[in-house]
Amino acid sequence: MRRTFAKNWPHYLAEAAGLGFFMACASLFTTILQYRGSSVALWIKEPEMRLVVLGVLMGGVIAVIVYSPWGQKSGAHINPAVTLAFWRLGKISTWDAVFYVLFQFLGGALAIHLMGLLLGAPFRNPSVAHVVTIPGPGGQLLAFLAEFTISFVLMLVLLLATNSKKWEKWAGAFGGGLIALYLMLETPYSGMSLNPARTFASAFAAREWEGLWIYFVAPPLAMLLAGQTFLLLCHNHVRFEAVPKSK
Repeated sequence: MRRTFAKNWPHYLAEAAGLGFFMACASLFTTILQYRGSSVALWIKEPEMRLVVLGVLMGGVIAVIVYSPWGQKSGAHINPAVTLAFWRLGKISTWDAVFYVLFQFLGGALAIHLMGLLLGAPFRNPSVAHVVTIPGPGGQLLAFLAEFTISFVLMLVLLLATNSKKWEKWAGAFGGGLIALYLMLETPYSGMSLNPARTFASAFAAREWEGLWIYFVAPPLAMLLAGQTFLLLCHNHVRFEAVPKSK
């Protein structure tokens, strides 16, 4: 364990920084777009249009993270469910996976705390609510199905792209595009999480635990299933490395 940490700690910091940057951007953009006292929210009156703008912005954030030097260093998982799927595929060692997940949770939580200090009352306002992800009016079952579906599709697309010489360089764009689309269309059903660490960070800051189990169960299960589906489709041939394995 100590040797693994000593060798790969820059990867772990990259994961913390990646999710932290994502959470900081989500906090800032959501406050600007959704806080009722924001001039932007008053200007863009339609909630659907605000989600479109948020989707485009956050899709761009994902692309920036993936293609950044830090994202390239760690593989830009920034999601415990993604790390779990890569671990199941044998693309990351057990201890690396453990530290990835720990640092993802740490990075997300610290970013939300920092944004709470910087943004103040507007960030705590119910219209923003620490950017929590909770089930929509359709209830927890619909939220679970929605999270499961979007997580499965995202992971399968990323696996297929990163395993193709032709499409590998477009993986970040595909991921960012799907995130943008999900924010525009899926947010009303579950808040659009895909990510246990992302949801926990906001839930802990807001002390809002409604439906937390959904975001800890649906994305990991869906991404594990996507990994198995990928193996079947590719006849158990996996070319890429999610992160250099520890020796």
